[in-house]
Amino acid sequence: MHLESPKITSPKSAKDTFDFLSNVENFEKLMPENISKFEVLGEDTFVFALKGMPEIVLKKKEALSPNKIVLGAAGGKLDFSLTANISEIEADKSETQLSFEGDFNPMMAMMIKGPISKFLETLATNIPGSV
Repeated sequence: MHLESPKITSPKSAKDTFDFLSNVENFEKLMPENISKFEVLGEDTFVFALKGMPEIVLKKKEALSPNKIVLGAAGGKLDFSLTANISEIEADKSETQLSFEGDFNPMMAMMIKGPISKFLETLATNIPGSV
């Protein structure tokens, strides 16, 4: 399953946005209001939970400055990745799009597509005001 957020323009350079997203602690600022848990487990790993959903552990798997950051599931039964693609528009303006990639059976994909799409959109929408 592949899902993408809308492209979001930020009043920061691609490097500033990359640096912000490279620090896993900053993902707490991007989370939706219905977050019930957020905890940094290590330099590149954090766990979060939304109300009514299981905890998800994400670990930074790849960082290609200043254009790409890949977070992946760290443990658990589901294997997926969350990628931030950052592109420079001007010296002080960049564009970010988040994408979600996961291999799920059709029933699971149908159940999680809506919540994950909304989650991606919330994370992306919160980037410009947080960086």
